[in-house]
Amino acid sequence: MFFRSHTREEQMSPFTELLGNTLASKDGTVSTDEALAGKRAVGLYFSAHWCPPCRGFTPRLSESYTNHYKALGMEIVFVSSDRDEAAFQSYHAEQPWLALPFAERDVKTKLSKAFKVSGIPSFVILDGITGEVITKDGREAVSEDPEGKEFPWAPPTFWDALGSEFMRGTEGDTVDVAEVRASSKYIGLYFSAHWCPPCRAFTPALITAYKEKLKDKGLEIIFVSSDRDAKAFQEYYSTMPWLAIPNGDKRKGQLSKLFGVEGIPSFVIVDAATGATITDDACGNIGSDPEGVEFPWYPKALSNVSAGEGVDKINDETALCVLLDGCSEATVKAAVDALTPLAEASKANGDELLWLYAPKTEGPVEQIRKLTKVGGASDKPQMVLLDIPDEGGFYVSPTNEVSAETVGAFLAAFRAKELERQQME
Repeated sequence: MFFRSHTREEQMSPFTELLGNTLASKDGTVSTDEALAGKRAVGLYFSAHWCPPCRGFTPRLSESYTNHYKALGMEIVFVSSDRDEAAFQSYHAEQPWLALPFAERDVKTKLSKAFKVSGIPSFVILDGITGEVITKDGREAVSEDPEGKEFPWAPPTFWDALGSEFMRGTEGDTVDVAEVRASSKYIGLYFSAHWCPPCRAFTPALITAYKEKLKDKGLEIIFVSSDRDAKAFQEYYSTMPWLAIPNGDKRKGQLSKLFGVEGIPSFVIVDAATGATITDDACGNIGSDPEGVEFPWYPKALSNVSAGEGVDKINDETALCVLLDGCSEATVKAAVDALTPLAEASKANGDELLWLYAPKTEGPVEQIRKLTKVGGASDKPQMVLLDIPDEGGFYVSPTNEVSAETVGAFLAAFRAKELERQQME
């Protein structure tokens, strides 16, 4: 979530900070605070008239809102992706709720980034008091519960989604969740499938790391299968030395939603005592730290993208990437030493910026160079800002020096919109 700056004297609600001071209603402009005061939940409806799925979903959402959700304490704010003011006005006229003013394009962009909206229609449900996300799957909630019987659709807790019993091998043995929690410090959820070539390439490395290092460090892994049938599941699981959720079990869908799994393989590490997520991006750690020296891999403020760290987040977050793959070891070390405290301070401040460095031309580095048109590896650092959520935008720093001053100036110029935006092809 992003926040506007304000003075200490101002007491702003989370929705004013998020959406601005005013919203558009059927009767004109209204105060955001007044319009959303006392609501149990606020839905952000990302949509556009030009989008056929949106035009199909909007009438169903309107019917449910009018007949059920409004009385239950929901308000909805339309966040438009329409191409001009006239289309926005025409589309909003069909809707019975509020809207973010069309002119607030910067706010719309920040909302899309904050909630990782990659396609429309998208319906994000926020708590009416705190503004915290209840679910990003509001569209599915509307489809499955048009009368709002389970409103406001809070997702299950980790333990609810995980369930109480798991397979141990393919011979019918089972183990209870209480035993897993008692015998393990960490639970790894391995989302994978036999039909997936990257999964089949990754699984042997995970098996080796688990057997040789990670099991002794207190990790138990549970296979969460996306296999298409029981036979494929059994064949694939027979190669694995850990637990599994049975193929076709509804827990697979619940866990995928809970952790936002959009592609496989995906490897999530959870604290077995508390159920708190440690990292949802552990696949890269298996490659960069197969010995488990830094296990359980609490997320770093500065990630080595050459080793696969942070790769899963590049498409969803603005990323500062410092390319060092042609530089000397001394130059790489100096850059990392300069970047680390900046990244840690950024993380501590809650900034939504991904900090990456690339010491080798491995992982996605060659593709990053190609997309940003900065050429091949250089003996001097190259700083780029990847803003893929902004329809593939990027920015290139004019300097090759990496210091607190140059990085700070680059980021400040980006935020002030003083940099030339370039487009990935």
